[in-house]
Amino acid sequence: MTLPPYMTAVLRGVLVSILLAITTTMTTSAKEADPYLWLEQIQGDKALDWVRKQNAATQQKLGKHPLYASIYNDALDALTRKDKLPEITQRGNWIYYLSKSTKHPRGVLQRSPLADFKQGSPDWQTVLDVDALSAKEQQNWVLQEMVCYAPKNKRCLISLSPGGTDASELREFDLESMQFVKDGFQLPTAKMSASWVDADQIIVATDFGADSMTESGYPRTAKLWQRGTPLESAKPLFTTAADSVSVVVQYFKDTSNPIMLVTESLSYWSSNYYLHEDGKVIPLNIPDSAAIEGVINGQLVVSLKQDWTHAGQAYQLGTVLLVPPQSVRSGASDSKPGITVLMEPDDSTVIDMVVVMDKHIVVTTLENVQSQIFRFSRDGDLWQRHKIDLPASGTISFAAGDKTSGEFFVRYEGFVTPPTLMFVDDKLAVSTVLQQSATFNGDAMTVAQYFAKSADGTKVPYFVVMHKDTKLDGKNPTLMFSYGGFRVSLTPSYSGSYEALNGVYGKAWLERGGVFVLANIRGGGEYGPAWHAAALKENKVRSYEDFEAIAEDLIKRGITSAKHLGIEGRSNGGLLVGATMLRRPDLYGAVICGVPLLDMQRYHRLLAGASWMAEYGDPDTSDWEFMREYSPYQNLRAKAEYPPIFFFTSTLDDRVHPGHARKLAAKMMAYGYEVDYYENTEGGHKGSATSDQLAKRIALAYAHLWLQLK
Repeated sequence: MTLPPYMTAVLRGVLVSILLAITTTMTTSAKEADPYLWLEQIQGDKALDWVRKQNAATQQKLGKHPLYASIYNDALDALTRKDKLPEITQRGNWIYYLSKSTKHPRGVLQRSPLADFKQGSPDWQTVLDVDALSAKEQQNWVLQEMVCYAPKNKRCLISLSPGGTDASELREFDLESMQFVKDGFQLPTAKMSASWVDADQIIVATDFGADSMTESGYPRTAKLWQRGTPLESAKPLFTTAADSVSVVVQYFKDTSNPIMLVTESLSYWSSNYYLHEDGKVIPLNIPDSAAIEGVINGQLVVSLKQDWTHAGQAYQLGTVLLVPPQSVRSGASDSKPGITVLMEPDDSTVIDMVVVMDKHIVVTTLENVQSQIFRFSRDGDLWQRHKIDLPASGTISFAAGDKTSGEFFVRYEGFVTPPTLMFVDDKLAVSTVLQQSATFNGDAMTVAQYFAKSADGTKVPYFVVMHKDTKLDGKNPTLMFSYGGFRVSLTPSYSGSYEALNGVYGKAWLERGGVFVLANIRGGGEYGPAWHAAALKENKVRSYEDFEAIAEDLIKRGITSAKHLGIEGRSNGGLLVGATMLRRPDLYGAVICGVPLLDMQRYHRLLAGASWMAEYGDPDTSDWEFMREYSPYQNLRAKAEYPPIFFFTSTLDDRVHPGHARKLAAKMMAYGYEVDYYENTEGGHKGSATSDQLAKRIALAYAHLWLQLK
């Protein structure tokens, strides 16, 4: 039946009224459900006014603490001292280092001839003064990455981030003239990846315009871009779905058969892999949880994160394999797999890191969270394993290396041992290159490893660092740090945590009578992929149970007591301390919650949050039933006895939305809880862009701890 025009108009008006009423009701309900939603407006005037007010109040309170100034000065000294061990990279016969100081807070990129550096007497030359560039362009640049075209390494792609965000601007740089290349490769600020194919072609994945980014905020499409042509004419190589995480295409210049490898990240922990040959995309039949570490002698170096059976052969999770691409190409015969086992884990040892060079593979392992390092070299058809002779305790990490010769640098450090840089030559002889001076008296400290029994009976390790004269009377101010997610391994370090703090905690905490604890809870990678998988999604609470078991064990041993126990976590660790603070407020006397996830009902809608659903779950599905049990923002209650908390975050964090910290802080303040809040205006997910900013945050955080725990 056809309605008269006037009736159609009337019905349309009624329908519009109903829809407006529904929308108004939904909006009102949303505001009632979350009255602090306005704090998610990152640069909103109202939100920034709130941030400025909280920053001023925190500085007024904690900045007046008797220890604030001395902690700040000690921190700044440790972070900027001249003999601080450089974090180096190697490009051919040159060593590169971003040097920061009080005069150059954003850093000067320098380089030294390799021969001089190996002798411990580097001859530094200025490559790029980031502070001068920032002043000239009136932009607070942070140098993120330098990708050079090997083997000559004359041209590089330099990534510059405004204020430390994950998004960066790309510029081509000439290492002979020490200038940016006029009319060279250049891209505006975006989350991106870029790599060289040859001197005139690069592979780039970036924001190409409408519908070119995934729901997680990363590039959907990778293209081959020819020098001198507009970006619009770049040749598409691969495009993934919008609900995937990202796509990256890499070009490996093998001596005989170059390989173009496509990695399509479906989730944080699963990827499809393809070969790109003659314009065609050929799927590779390897587990989607596996990681391809690189290419050597035409073979893929694959780390398994789950058990895998291929061509009738079973391979254990955690194993590193050499896989000929032809044996796993879609449609390949299973009769001749040709797969080689490079290294397998055992009952006490897990494989931590794999570095692929031109003719060698370097592998670091963890045995009860202590490091070892090996180099694998090919001898005919066999691979020979050689252990590098380095100290048995502490953390050993690959620092830099020459891909062609097999020589490399390693970094060694411990909780009370300053970082040392060592050189491993082609004959595997080890020599000390640089050793940093101590920033605190480590000889006065002792380090012990203990194990606590978690709720399900699992033994969970943790380290305790304290003065040798510490009395086990339950009165010691104690700081426990952990992370518990994303397969991140927390190992003994001079920084105490995974941040580059250069022993700051020694002066700020240990020498003043504090105890430091590093908790190796499930969700991390300390015991391999299974240790991580044990605390995924519906099992996330195991991380919190592990953490709480360690807190109880510390109290049982008399190392501390609840009123003297402070806890700290950053990012996923911020979620950890936020959740356990609400679960067991009786266990803690103070909390430091940095750049955290806290609203788990909305995390997947904020910035890069959608890329982490494989870790936490999807709150828009039945997953919310287990997520709601621990989500801090939803579980906060009035009239509880939560410990005083210090939040820190960054306005320019484009990974974890600052709204998480803002909203929980505001909600806690409204309930009358003791809250200190500090939001740096730049710094990205690191929370700071300069040493001065980092020293200020450290001083505020430790002033909070001493105020509450002493």
